[in-house]
Amino acid sequence: MRLVVDLIRGMNVEKALYTLKFTNKEAAIRVEKLLLSAIKNWEAKNEGKRVEDSNLFVKEVSVGGGRQLKRLRPAPQGRGYRIRKRSNHVTLIVDSKTEIN
Repeated sequence: MRLVVDLIRGMNVEKALYTLKFTNKEAAIRVEKLLLSAIKNWEAKNEGKRVEDSNLFVKEVSVGGGRQLKRLRPAPQGRGYRIRKRSNHVTLIVDSKTEIN
Protein backbone atom coordinates (compact mmCIF):
# COMPACT_ATOMS: atom_id res chain seq x y z
CA MET A 1 0.00 0.00 0.00
CA ARG A 2 2.83 2.41 0.84
CA LEU A 3 4.40 1.91 -2.60
CA VAL A 4 1.20 3.00 -4.33
CA VAL A 5 0.59 5.90 -1.97
CA ASP A 6 4.11 7.25 -2.53
CA LEU A 7 3.36 7.44 -6.27
CA ILE A 8 0.53 9.97 -5.89
CA ARG A 9 1.68 12.12 -2.97
CA GLY A 10 1.60 15.80 -3.99
CA MET A 11 0.18 15.11 -7.46
CA ASN A 12 -2.64 16.85 -9.24
CA VAL A 13 -5.90 14.89 -8.73
CA GLU A 14 -6.48 14.12 -12.43
CA LYS A 15 -2.90 12.92 -12.90
CA ALA A 16 -3.12 10.84 -9.71
CA LEU A 17 -6.28 9.11 -10.97
CA TYR A 18 -4.59 8.22 -14.28
CA THR A 19 -1.52 6.95 -12.44
CA LEU A 20 -3.61 4.73 -10.19
CA LYS A 21 -5.68 3.41 -13.09
CA PHE A 22 -2.57 2.15 -14.93
CA THR A 23 -0.61 0.86 -11.91
CA ASN A 24 -0.42 -2.95 -11.75
CA LYS A 25 -0.85 -3.27 -7.98
CA GLU A 26 -3.89 -4.54 -6.12
CA ALA A 27 -3.63 -1.64 -3.68
CA ALA A 28 -4.02 0.87 -6.54
CA ILE A 29 -7.68 -0.11 -6.95
CA ARG A 30 -8.40 0.61 -3.29
CA VAL A 31 -6.50 3.91 -3.25
CA GLU A 32 -8.27 5.01 -6.44
CA LYS A 33 -11.63 4.36 -4.78
CA LEU A 34 -10.49 6.34 -1.72
CA LEU A 35 -9.33 9.25 -3.89
CA LEU A 36 -12.66 9.37 -5.72
CA SER A 37 -14.43 9.45 -2.35
CA ALA A 38 -12.22 12.31 -1.17
CA ILE A 39 -13.03 14.28 -4.34
CA LYS A 40 -16.77 13.75 -3.81
CA ASN A 41 -16.43 14.90 -0.19
CA TRP A 42 -14.61 18.04 -1.36
CA GLU A 43 -17.42 18.72 -3.85
CA ALA A 44 -20.03 18.34 -1.10
CA LYS A 45 -18.23 20.85 1.14
CA ASN A 46 -17.55 23.38 -1.65
CA GLU A 47 -20.84 23.72 -3.48
CA GLY A 48 -20.76 25.81 -6.63
CA LYS A 49 -17.07 25.18 -7.30
CA ARG A 50 -15.85 22.87 -10.04
CA VAL A 51 -13.07 20.35 -9.52
CA GLU A 52 -11.42 21.25 -12.83
CA ASP A 53 -11.29 24.98 -12.02
CA SER A 54 -10.10 24.67 -8.43
CA ASN A 55 -6.83 22.85 -9.27
CA LEU A 56 -7.14 20.06 -6.66
CA PHE A 57 -4.09 18.13 -5.51
CA VAL A 58 -3.31 15.35 -3.05
CA LYS A 59 -2.11 17.31 -0.03
CA GLU A 60 -1.34 14.50 2.40
CA VAL A 61 -1.44 10.70 2.28
CA SER A 62 -0.37 8.36 5.06
CA VAL A 63 -0.63 4.64 5.69
CA GLY A 64 -0.79 3.26 9.21
CA GLY A 65 -0.84 -0.32 10.36
CA GLY A 66 -4.21 -1.82 11.14
CA ARG A 67 -5.15 -4.96 13.00
CA GLN A 68 -3.77 -8.38 12.09
CA LEU A 69 -5.83 -11.52 11.74
CA LYS A 70 -3.83 -14.45 13.05
CA ARG A 71 -4.49 -17.83 11.46
CA LEU A 72 -2.85 -21.25 11.62
CA ARG A 73 -1.79 -23.26 8.60
CA PRO A 74 -1.20 -26.99 8.82
CA ALA A 75 2.47 -27.95 8.62
CA PRO A 76 4.36 -31.27 8.52
CA GLN A 77 4.63 -33.50 11.58
CA GLY A 78 1.53 -32.10 13.29
CA ARG A 79 2.82 -28.56 13.58
CA GLY A 80 1.07 -25.34 12.66
CA TYR A 81 2.57 -22.32 10.95
CA ARG A 82 1.22 -18.94 11.95
CA ILE A 83 -0.12 -16.70 9.17
CA ARG A 84 -0.59 -12.99 9.80
CA LYS A 85 -3.17 -11.37 7.53
CA ARG A 86 -2.35 -7.69 7.73
CA SER A 87 -4.60 -4.70 7.15
CA ASN A 88 -3.95 -0.96 7.19
CA HIS A 89 -5.51 2.47 7.63
CA VAL A 90 -5.07 5.05 4.86
CA THR A 91 -5.57 8.79 5.41
CA LEU A 92 -5.92 10.95 2.29
CA ILE A 93 -6.37 14.75 2.29
CA VAL A 94 -7.27 16.68 -0.87
CA ASP A 95 -6.88 20.45 -1.11
CA SER A 96 -7.08 23.16 -3.78
CA LYS A 97 -4.19 25.33 -4.86
CA THR A 98 -5.30 28.94 -4.58
CA GLU A 99 -3.14 31.94 -5.25
CA ILE A 100 -3.18 34.56 -2.52
CA ASN A 101 -3.18 38.11 -3.91
